[in-house]
Amino acid sequence: MSPRRLEVRRAGVVPYRDALAWQRELAAARITGQQEHDLLLLLEHPPVLTLGRAGHSRHVVCPTGIDVVEVERGGDVTFHGPGQLVGYPILDLSQHRRDLHWYLRALEQVLIDALAALGVAGTRRPGYTGVWVGGRKIASLGVHVKQWVTWHGFALNVTTDLDEFARIVPCGIPGVEMTSVARETEAGASELFERAVAAVVAAFEAEFGLVAQHPLASLPSG
Repeated sequence: MSPRRLEVRRAGVVPYRDALAWQRELAAARITGQQEHDLLLLLEHPPVLTLGRAGHSRHVVCPTGIDVVEVERGGDVTFHGPGQLVGYPILDLSQHRRDLHWYLRALEQVLIDALAALGVAGTRRPGYTGVWVGGRKIASLGVHVKQWVTWHGFALNVTTDLDEFARIVPCGIPGVEMTSVARETEAGASELFERAVAAVVAAFEAEFGLVAQHPLASLPSG
């Protein structure tokens, strides 16, 4: 049996609310079968704070001058902004494994493997979701599943302005320190983001047993 196809769609910098509507549209199409293949949306957002189902408004320390969006994903509050690689898998877990715990651990493994390819030793932290480098958090996860189709996903700090996390209590964890691939490697930003994209796609293919295809991506019109 040949490996299943993964449509990878690169979309550049997309406003958060537009990307959310796009995800919901694609997830609905995956549920009904109109979308035949799993997808992975890869993009960046302009600065925005998002508050998941487990979020507390008190964890938004400084909302001045930035949009705050409440969403259906799991988790607490996080920051999205330029230099952060955001991945939204639209997967039918019925074709993989109907196990949300397994899915979260698989996403963590994708990021750990991608970071290893970039020279960063990412790890899990017992009791928490996400990926860490020592005691610093480098990637956050928050997902939603309906009829075993996923949306939302992960945010990997590549060249992100880490000062922006002072606006929040990241993921609701008091005292957490955020980090990025650029900080951990002291690598130049010019090619680092594209290297991170390639590493994430390769790790995603390996973890989920899929073969990526890279059509040109754009937001749906209208």
